[in-house]
Amino acid sequence: MLIGQYETTITEAKRVAIPKKFRSELGSNFIIARWYEKCLVLVAKNNWTSLMERVTGTNAPVIAPVRRTDRFILGSAFELTPDSQGRAVLPTSLVEYAGLKVEVVFVGLGDRVEIWDKTHWEKEESELANIAGDLIENLNNGQRP
Repeated sequence: MLIGQYETTITEAKRVAIPKKFRSELGSNFIIARWYEKCLVLVAKNNWTSLMERVTGTNAPVIAPVRRTDRFILGSAFELTPDSQGRAVLPTSLVEYAGLKVEVVFVGLGDRVEIWDKTHWEKEESELANIAGDLIENLNNGQRP
């Protein structure tokens, strides 16, 4: 299971070291794409289809929201294969979308990893801490936040 947070840096050449703990769980081939809240998502290649089914609904009809989600995520997706030291060059379009500067945070979320600019992540984490109680109450009441 992909859990925890790891901080690292990204070079001017957009090269980043993927944390060893995550590499051992993800395997040697990944998919990276745009994700929500201005971060990136990193998934094992063999888990990509499962994640997309969760996002759009299994066998969802190709209605406008599904098409738009496909464009947002699939249209931005790239395959990544890190080198022997676990480093990979991130696509420029994804670095720009997520606003990745120098310090980045990898956040393990069970079946996926999110990649955040450190400043953006700190704001998101602070906001989550303030609303965590409300989130669980809404989930327990069958509501979506």
